[in-house]
Amino acid sequence: MIVHNLGEGIAIALDAIRANKLRSTLTILGVVIGVTTVMAVASLVQGIRRQIFNAIEVAGPTTFYVIRYFSQTPVNPDRLPYEVRIRPVLQTADAAALARLPEIRYAGMWVQVFQKIEYQGERTQQVVIFGADAHYMDVQGGTLLRGRLFSRAELTGEQVIVLESAIAERVFGRLDPLGRQVRINGRSFRVIGIYEKPSNIFEPPGQETGGIVPFASARESFQYDETNALFIAVRPRAGVPVGQAMDAVTVALRRNRNLHPGMPNTFDLITQDQILDVVGNLTSYFFLAMVALSSVALLVGGIGVMAIMMVSVTDRTREIGLRMALGATRREILWQFLVEAGTLTLLGGGIGIVVGLGAGALLKAGLGLEAAAPLWSIAVACGVSVGIGLVFGLIPANRAARLDPVEALRRE
Repeated sequence: MIVHNLGEGIAIALDAIRANKLRSTLTILGVVIGVTTVMAVASLVQGIRRQIFNAIEVAGPTTFYVIRYFSQTPVNPDRLPYEVRIRPVLQTADAAALARLPEIRYAGMWVQVFQKIEYQGERTQQVVIFGADAHYMDVQGGTLLRGRLFSRAELTGEQVIVLESAIAERVFGRLDPLGRQVRINGRSFRVIGIYEKPSNIFEPPGQETGGIVPFASARESFQYDETNALFIAVRPRAGVPVGQAMDAVTVALRRNRNLHPGMPNTFDLITQDQILDVVGNLTSYFFLAMVALSSVALLVGGIGVMAIMMVSVTDRTREIGLRMALGATRREILWQFLVEAGTLTLLGGGIGIVVGLGAGALLKAGLGLEAAAPLWSIAVACGVSVGIGLVFGLIPANRAARLDPVEALRRE
């Protein structure tokens, strides 16, 4: 019986849509836009997260970092809080002490600065330049395409650079960059290598990686933020758990800084999990904001559904009275109009899902994201669509069910 009533209600709803094509199209447009937005945002967020997970996998899940002070929002270097000012700035001696630990495979002092790279009038925007060593790509990933990395002698402060391939093409064009001099912050750096960074669409605008220079060269050539931009990259030896390696690093740094038992650490350790947590929070906030915006379209679509159903009740008053005179109960009338409203919004949701899948494909093609719409977003889209129809269709359906059959039959 329920299946029969459902099928009958859907058939009546489709007849009503065909009889009022323009009105029905405008009504479901809000649902289509809302569902499309939800699915497109879900695709974008999942694609970004997958890119970040891939980047973390390149660096290795065991890599962690020592910094002066950890905060989810960078502190102002010109107005450091007291709890930051009392912490010593990281030194190369700290990295050297960690590198000697039996639990540690690698520990290196790194810094990142924002500078423009120039060659004969061709100049980039502000890009990130890392001051590191020859182990940079072991930690951050990437592929050396041509040339070489730093020699031991160059690590003492030679002004050489390994350029990122896209930046090299931008400033040199068809010229061979190897052996040529680029200018950074008014200083000349000789190009000794070209590398390709791992794909990561999550790079914010203005934070594109431009190249790598020896840490000693970066320290001498650039001004940098000693709190937010200076850190020690650490990788444990194979088979050593991250927790054990972090304990060893903590003990070594406390010993170097003469911290007595009970005194708090004057440094922070950041693991890949913490980085993922920060990124997860940011993407979650972004997703919630976009869902809130798309909910406005869904709300408009729901109001449109209610409006068209109210008009439908008015137009079909005599039909309702006739059905009730022939024995239809109030519950059956209520059910009929609820099914009509649900069918209308489900149709809008179905179109929105198709458009959302197309938007995900465009994101994947245009941004290089693995941005296929997650299955849960399709299920949510269907559920929300039907839910909107039921919620906003309840008032007109209830109005239809409460009509007096005698008065309804008198209506012309």
